[in-house]
Amino acid sequence: MFPNKKVQKIVGSRVLVEMKGDTHLLEGTLSTVDDYMNLHLVDTFEIVNGQKERSLKSVVLRGNNIILITPVDE
Repeated sequence: MFPNKKVQKIVGSRVLVEMKGDTHLLEGTLSTVDDYMNLHLVDTFEIVNGQKERSLKSVVLRGNNIILITPVDE
């Protein structure tokens, strides 16, 4: 199975995303994903040292800058 098909199955779920060159993580609800793995997250928070630091609301992440996408257990 292609990675983008796997990610499309978790649309609507809370995810944790690690980006290239960034020490912080983003946690949000995955709203949409396209064939290039570009993500749209809503209700997004920046996670620093395991703590929610600030609310970013709606965020679009470019697919080639994403290292890891992890579903969050609620």
